[in-house]
Amino acid sequence: MTEDDQKRAAKILRPYRKQINDIDDRILKLLTRRFGVVRKVAGIKTKHGLPSFLHDRVEAVRNRCVAMAEKQGLDPQFVYALYSAIIYRSCALEDEIKSELLKKKKK
Repeated sequence: MTEDDQKRAAKILRPYRKQINDIDDRILKLLTRRFGVVRKVAGIKTKHGLPSFLHDRVEAVRNRCVAMAEKQGLDPQFVYALYSAIIYRSCALEDEIKSELLKKKKK
């Protein structure tokens, strides 16, 4: 693609790219909120001696999101993989926070 073609494409796609950027901004803000809740959950799980990974809950979240994806015409395999990544990162974050809290407790 030539530089002129790239400029032409950028001009034609500008309004759509803006929409995509705005949506991405909202997605990232929502992920930030979600991980904020995960941080709170980590404290609760630490206090009550609960594990970070709760298999039944993981399956329930993924299944719910896959079902919603199917209803909305999204690729369920993509949504399954996406939520697997979000969930596993959430569990890792919980483990990190729980470890920090337990270290503080021992001091």
